Amino acid sequence: MSKMLKSSGAMAAATMTSRMLGMVREMVYAGFMGNSAVASAFTLAFQVPNLFRRLLGEGALTAAFIPLFKEKEVTEGPKAMWRAANAVICGLTLAAAAVTVVVVLAISSILLVRNLSAETRLMLELMRLMFPYMLLVCLAAVLIGMANAKGHFFIPSLGAAVLNVVMIGSVIFLAPRMGSTLDTQIFALAIGVVLAGAAQAFFQLPTLAREGYAFEWVSPWKDATVREVAVKMLPGSIGVAAFQINVLLTQTFSFWFDPTIVSTFNYSVRLMELPQGMFGISLATYLLPTLSGLASEKKYPEFRQTLEQGLSTLSFANLFAAAMCMALSVPIVRLIFERGAFTPEATYRVAMALVCLGPGLLMFSMNNILARAFFALKDIQTPMKISVVCLVLNLVFAFWMVQRSREAGLAAANSLSAAINLGLLLYALRRKLAHLDTATLKSTLVVLLPASVAAGIVAALLASLLEARLGHATVLTRICAVFIPAGVAGALYAGIAIRFKVGAATEMFQLITSKLRRAR
Repeated sequence: MSKMLKSSGAMAAATMTSRMLGMVREMVYAGFMGNSAVASAFTLAFQVPNLFRRLLGEGALTAAFIPLFKEKEVTEGPKAMWRAANAVICGLTLAAAAVTVVVVLAISSILLVRNLSAETRLMLELMRLMFPYMLLVCLAAVLIGMANAKGHFFIPSLGAAVLNVVMIGSVIFLAPRMGSTLDTQIFALAIGVVLAGAAQAFFQLPTLAREGYAFEWVSPWKDATVREVAVKMLPGSIGVAAFQINVLLTQTFSFWFDPTIVSTFNYSVRLMELPQGMFGISLATYLLPTLSGLASEKKYPEFRQTLEQGLSTLSFANLFAAAMCMALSVPIVRLIFERGAFTPEATYRVAMALVCLGPGLLMFSMNNILARAFFALKDIQTPMKISVVCLVLNLVFAFWMVQRSREAGLAAANSLSAAINLGLLLYALRRKLAHLDTATLKSTLVVLLPASVAAGIVAALLASLLEARLGHATVLTRICAVFIPAGVAGALYAGIAIRFKVGAATEMFQLITSKLRRAR
């Protein structure tokens, strides 16, 4: 497990950097536009090219290509591996460019209709401007996947940090030059999105060049690797991007029901994605090439052991994060977002959505890892079928709950469908692997579930006490209201885990103490 912790830990550090910058970006966005209808128009417009990125790039293509990329390296050597990579990149560029042209033309045609509402027209204009981001970030995603497959995790993960820096700069430096009202200044953020996509893609090239990669045009039309990837991409698109499809469809409905729901829910999702990205996505990214290599060599006992270790490590990290999201939702949202155009009423609404997303945090992350276990086994169909079922369920839940509880209803629907998704993936994987020993995971959860509940109760009580004694008028009191309860609760949680010898906790503790000893 130590290798897993070090590799995923290094990437978690890079992801932490980019996620923190992403949180700074969201803070800048919140102060700039709050949870207004204009903010919702921008959020919904950005989700469409972002969804296509998940469909064509970060999700389906990398999940289908990385196992083949690793297999090429093992069976045919580096030359064949790089040639296959270039063929896939050329095919991706052509496909993404074609989609971009078609979508931009379609949006332009829709905008000719005169009876569109002002919010809908603004959303479509922003989407048209941002859509080329999809092509650029698809390219970045496959380059990051190649670097991960070659054992590089830290530097590629920093690409997201570059993306966030550019997007923050668009608010600070470009928006004031785009007019005096929010509905015109918002176009600066759309321009920033496209520039950020380009920066993230080009950031990956030096790392790959040091490994021997050089781009050359390889016709994708008759390439065997491209054909195999293309065949696997469609089911993989639905399998990996189910959550994003859910968010897009439900938020499209919500936008017309109440435009402010979209931006409000988006802020809560961003807060949840901080721990999910640090631990869930980092581990899933590490595990895909690792599990693919074990599957290619038919080392199935090691495959099962590595997968279970990953799930146990994820449980240790994300159960505590979920408890803090729920116990400290209002102090967290107040500290991060409440300034400028972001009002106390917006704080309460975002916090309630975060409470409802909290129970799903571990499940969202586990679904990512289990889906990649299927991909490593070259089974794209099973997670796709399960995701279709859960997509339909989520839509039913969301359409029912959003009318009663607005953004909190959306959050509860996502958590509920994620739980069903997790149960179905575990059942299917146990059948596929014949023997999936989850004894270690079960014993870990028996300790960590009560520990996380205890940590949440302690954090909530301390936060309430600090609120009563100090209030929240200053930045310092807001910081104290989050970090003092979280610190005490974290010490309690870690102490319980180490006392009962939870594997991930003891390994992390030993890794930290050994580094501290070396530093001395």
